[in-house]
Amino acid sequence: MARRPSDEWQQKVDEEAAELARGARSPVDAHATVLWPKSLRTQTDAALAAFESELRALRSPADEDVLAVVERVVLALNEINERHVSNGLIGYETGEREELCAYIDASLAESGIDVEALEARNGIDRGELAGQWRDW
Repeated sequence: MARRPSDEWQQKVDEEAAELARGARSPVDAHATVLWPKSLRTQTDAALAAFESELRALRSPADEDVLAVVERVVLALNEINERHVSNGLIGYETGEREELCAYIDASLAESGIDVEALEARNGIDRGELAGQWRDW
């Protein structure tokens, strides 16, 4: 399965913490925990784990089944983002948005789904699969 963006964010937070601990980074230059607060990482990770589980459960899925799984993960990510933004935290910024969309596409492709063909059959512009439901 494609590597979850939340795993990469956690790795960056851990690397930054290690640099701070050994004095290789100034606290003034430490931004990882602001960009990716623990709640954002853990909630995103849970949403992506559920997506992966649903995707694995699909057997010879119809387009509607695949689109429903994508819709559920995107709506879950919308809620996570909204909770963070409304609480004064940083939600998904441009880089995170791109990573999440790429992860969804890569996970579908690894599951044997031709994403370009799926989009074409359903009148979705290339690269805009998540865009139908995405608020982030």
